[in-house]
Amino acid sequence: MADRSKPFIVVREARQRTPPPHALAGAVVAIGNFDGVHRGHRVVIRQAVVRAQASGRPAAALTFEPSPRSFFRPNEPIFRLTDETAKLRLLAATDLDGAIVLRFDAELAKLSAEDFISKLLIDRLGISAIVVGFDFHFGRDRAGTPAYLAAEGQHRGLAVEIVAEVKDGARRFSSGVIRAALTAGDVADARELLGYPWFFSGAVVHGEKRGRDLGFPTANLRLPAGCGLRHGIYAVRVGFGAKRFGGVASFGRRPTFDNGAPLLEVFLFDFDDNLYGQTIDVAFIDWVRPEQKFSSPAALIERMQEDAGEVRALLAAAGDAFPPLENL
Repeated sequence: MADRSKPFIVVREARQRTPPPHALAGAVVAIGNFDGVHRGHRVVIRQAVVRAQASGRPAAALTFEPSPRSFFRPNEPIFRLTDETAKLRLLAATDLDGAIVLRFDAELAKLSAEDFISKLLIDRLGISAIVVGFDFHFGRDRAGTPAYLAAEGQHRGLAVEIVAEVKDGARRFSSGVIRAALTAGDVADARELLGYPWFFSGAVVHGEKRGRDLGFPTANLRLPAGCGLRHGIYAVRVGFGAKRFGGVASFGRRPTFDNGAPLLEVFLFDFDDNLYGQTIDVAFIDWVRPEQKFSSPAALIERMQEDAGEVRALLAAAGDAFPPLENL
């Protein structure tokens, strides 16, 4: 985690039409959606930080909200690895000085690639240098390519660095590959690609209190409609404030009881307190088993006890693994 001696600056530019604050003036920017802030993204971010430090400039991420795909397909829920707040908390844990969040709207969508560079990046934001990944596209109809950005940068005296594809062996680090791992329930593989355990942050809501009746009281959270995480039982680590607790999480429809809407239910080890209404971070450490229907509550309790023993062992093997997060 970064040594955050100065506050991480978040500028929601294009929501209010004002230039970035002085602390981010002339920044070297890493540009991208940065969904997940995975290991490939972190190479781009690191190069921006290195350039910024060499030139005595601030370093910032330039990202977009909502995601362009959500803008163009508003009725189609997408599986985001990180919502806006989670993404910014991860960015704040790097060596960046801040982030500029561009509102992706009709005005931005129709901006040509040339105007994206000249009117937005140079005139409005006043950036000094750009670092992007090899597959970054921008401007109307995604017409702007890394090659075009580099050529325009050379023409306009704007330093541009294109980071080559980053791989783990034969596999590239990509948000899509990580989503596929989570859809398969392979949170350990997702952790390897992300560089940290995948997590979800949300407010604890009231449930049916069945867990309490079964001897396993749970903190319940509702994940977004687009979440593609496989239904099943997971070893998790839960954080709120500076506290960390291990636990067992069930994500699914509770087929033994009602087969209802998907719900994340988390039983925390060695914890006896009220979390209703509090926002907690649930980090998925390992997969245990698929969700299944049991013949009776007694059979379910027996299996839950077995799951708890297995999860304690998995968490012990994982050490203190937890996402690098800053509170904003």
